[in-house]
Amino acid sequence: MRDGGRWIRPAGFSFDELFASGDPDAVIDAAISRGEECDEGVDIGEEVLGPPMEGQEVWAAGVTYYRSRDARMEESERSGGDVFYDRVYEAERPELFIKGGKSRTVGHGEKISIRSDSNWDVPEPELAVAVSAKGEVIGFTVGNDVSSREIEGENLLYLPQAKVWRNSCALGPGLLLTSSMPEETAIRLRIERGGATAFSGETSLSQMKRTVEELVGWLMRDNVFPFGCYLLTGTGVVPDGGFTLASGDVVGIEIDGIGELVNEVE
Repeated sequence: MRDGGRWIRPAGFSFDELFASGDPDAVIDAAISRGEECDEGVDIGEEVLGPPMEGQEVWAAGVTYYRSRDARMEESERSGGDVFYDRVYEAERPELFIKGGKSRTVGHGEKISIRSDSNWDVPEPELAVAVSAKGEVIGFTVGNDVSSREIEGENLLYLPQAKVWRNSCALGPGLLLTSSMPEETAIRLRIERGGATAFSGETSLSQMKRTVEELVGWLMRDNVFPFGCYLLTGTGVVPDGGFTLASGDVVGIEIDGIGELVNEVE
């Protein structure tokens, strides 16, 4: 697992057992010995898959890329709120917040939602870290932290409403079991509207200000995750201020070595 990694699809075995175990490979091997097909390639085409999770919480880190810092400040200035995100970017303590659980998370091929009381909504393509119950990094998947930039910019106390609602998070298409990702790993975002590309952008993990280990370390402080958790590590690709998601858009997020997570907007 630590060398090349193993890619597993969100079916066939218990993710709770996987995250609680100190030996994820043993869990996968046991499932395969029972006749369950766990290992598949990253090319899953148009297949609809649930998120690779059961009882895991999903948390998120903010302002971990310089681009996200600029975007947050733009939100505040546009909405008339306070500009304070520069201090978050430079601070020792990162911004961490809970995004939800399985009830608010969808998988590859399922639909994400935008808020009915917001007029400025965007996807946020992010590397999602799988963290075991012991606080160890056991794998990675693709994450989409769908956000309302309008609500987020109005007031910092509105952050939960800007981040957490039905189908506001997507994970998938599968889980890559490995303890690290190369710095040069690319994260690509494309948004299609009416069959044409409405936006596209790209970044890499080398642009993150904080390390995965640092973020996981802060998350585990005074926290307990009996079934482990996922941690979204922030975004370095943000559409320009004039862009907002619309119903019918198709969002594709691709991360090297993991695959592409595709979701339609409703």
